[in-house]
Amino acid sequence: MIKSDKKIKELDEILNKDNNIVITEAIELLRQEKPFEGAVGLLTAFYDKTDDFSIRKTIAGFMNDLKDQTVCQEVIEEIRKRWKSDTISMLVSSCWQSGLNYSDFSLDLAKVFLREDYITAIECLTVIEESVHELSKVRKDEIIKMLKESPVSQINEKKALTHELISILER
Repeated sequence: MIKSDKKIKELDEILNKDNNIVITEAIELLRQEKPFEGAVGLLTAFYDKTDDFSIRKTIAGFMNDLKDQTVCQEVIEEIRKRWKSDTISMLVSSCWQSGLNYSDFSLDLAKVFLREDYITAIECLTVIEESVHELSKVRKDEIIKMLKESPVSQINEKKALTHELISILER
């Protein structure tokens, strides 16, 4: 991933225009470029504030198609923030849909599993399950302990899901 203040400034200016066609085209063009630091953050912030379905779909598609492993850190940084639930869900969904390895961030995803709604928890479970073979026994045990000690894991709607995640980690 490259660092480019110029590209960030240009993308920010485009996102602040009131022209959905220009915004959509700019996001589509990002697919053809080498990823640059800050793009995920700008797109996440825009996704969170816009109600335009078409732009949200374009941003989600861009996130789902990320293929550069170096972008994972930036995606997780955005997931750690307190965006709207549907924004967090989109970001977590992009983790497994992109096919990138998020095993280094399994603890973060387990925290999101506990913090967010049921749908997002399912997305987190999927990402963790996809990378469970990459996790050390120590990391698995750390996540299991956190899940078992959390009062959220006893809430009816998440209880079965929590047991499923623990089962996946214990295999």
